[in-house]
Amino acid sequence: MNSRAKTSWKNYRFPIILLLSIVLGSILGGIMGERAVVLKPFGDIFLNMMFTIVVPLVFLTISSAVSAMVDMRRLGKIIGNMFITFVITGLIASVIMIGTVKIFPPAKGVNLELPEAGEIKALETGDQIVAAFTVSDFSEILSKDNMMPLIIFAVFFGICLSLLGEKGEALVKSLSVLSEVFMKMISLLMYYAPIGLGAYFAALVGDFGPQLLSSYARAIAIYYPICIFYFIVAFTAYTYYAGGKLGLKTFFQKALPITATSLATQSSIASLPVNLDTAKNIGVPKDIREIILPIGATAHMDGTCLSSILKISFLFGIFGVPFEGISTYLTAIAISVIGGVVMSGVPGGGLIGEMLIVNLYGFPMEAFPIIATIGYLVDPPATVINVVGDTVVAMMVTKKIEGRDWMNKKLTEDEELENYQLIDEI
Repeated sequence: MNSRAKTSWKNYRFPIILLLSIVLGSILGGIMGERAVVLKPFGDIFLNMMFTIVVPLVFLTISSAVSAMVDMRRLGKIIGNMFITFVITGLIASVIMIGTVKIFPPAKGVNLELPEAGEIKALETGDQIVAAFTVSDFSEILSKDNMMPLIIFAVFFGICLSLLGEKGEALVKSLSVLSEVFMKMISLLMYYAPIGLGAYFAALVGDFGPQLLSSYARAIAIYYPICIFYFIVAFTAYTYYAGGKLGLKTFFQKALPITATSLATQSSIASLPVNLDTAKNIGVPKDIREIILPIGATAHMDGTCLSSILKISFLFGIFGVPFEGISTYLTAIAISVIGGVVMSGVPGGGLIGEMLIVNLYGFPMEAFPIIATIGYLVDPPATVINVVGDTVVAMMVTKKIEGRDWMNKKLTEDEELENYQLIDEI
């Protein structure tokens, strides 16, 4: 029994320490209130280090995974199944939230004085689409603000390198080694994570506390439980589909570090290195996780779909417009999915989607600060759904590519590796 306890502590030590740091940070933030902002620099150090590493990591993981592929049809299968799964899970999230806001209208009983909005430029949809997928200069691609262009460039680079055949083999190996170097940097940085995330969350709670008691409380009271419901019910269904009971069990055993990291950082991009490690521990193959997770950090946001429907319904209620009718629902779903694709993975990136909602529905610009505030308050659980959802999608795509017994194959490989290690030790 004692030996078992030691083994359990060894396996779950880091997630427990990480979770305790989040809890202690939250308590400290609640006690200190706005004064907790003095702790924010300790969290910013961790976040900035993550952002510094993540751009080269995204390029190296995607380009090395794609360039190492001999069969380009496998790449097509991975990307095809990935986007189909993105759309399906986004639609499910949107429908769930539509049903929720019909039962519990978020603006019911809310009486807000509309604050004056600053000068906001109208959203130019064509320009936004171009900016979402391309940049005008190579130097701009080396930025966390342009993740989708970076991902597209990395995929294109990897394909071209693969097409070179033997000539490119040396560079393919170099990219793989460099990818491992950056993952090692992440593993070392995670020793600082309990301090960084604890401090960041203390400042977060200290800043959020008073706002959570404002007139937005009803919208928040609807959104947070729905995120918990989605995490438990939808992710249970998805992971059971992906790997049966073993997939479900493994997911909930391994998901704590990425859940805590995404909750504290509120950033899909900053959480990506931890997410790659989580998917690896679950058993998702290298090429699948290194293609899906970086793309998912920018283009797959179920939490954004949930929050977009909430914001749209909230504005309809504030301005006395009935939120009803098939066309209204379909438009809201379309906007939610589009918003999920154009969002960047950094905190505050939701402002683009909020401007999209205001402009496409024709609301006055005074509506923008209303949903911007809602977006800020719902960002922590939304990011958790976005980030952890990427891991879940990677599991589902693995089933499509590797077959329904992929989890058992992974366990067999691990057991063989342990046997070899045991022989070497002897």
